Amino acid sequence: MDREAFTKSLTKEGFPEAVVVKRDANTAMDVHTHSFEAKALIIEGDMHIRVGDEERAYRVGNVFHLAANEAHSERYGPNGVTYLVGRKQ
Repeated sequence: MDREAFTKSLTKEGFPEAVVVKRDANTAMDVHTHSFEAKALIIEGDMHIRVGDEERAYRVGNVFHLAANEAHSERYGPNGVTYLVGRKQ
């Protein structure tokens, strides 16, 4: 998905304006939750998200979606990751 189509889909789904998030290369976040629903488009680099026993890889153009309070961990690739994310309470 491209950035324009993603931004339009966020607006249609009632997300407020998206923000850009950058994470450093070869780092990770242990299991955590967010009080908000998150939907994000990878715009540079790559990352893996683990929910329960399932881990998925996300690369440029991929979208990930996490429900509010969904426990997950994250790890970032050798070039880090930059993503555009909408957050909705």
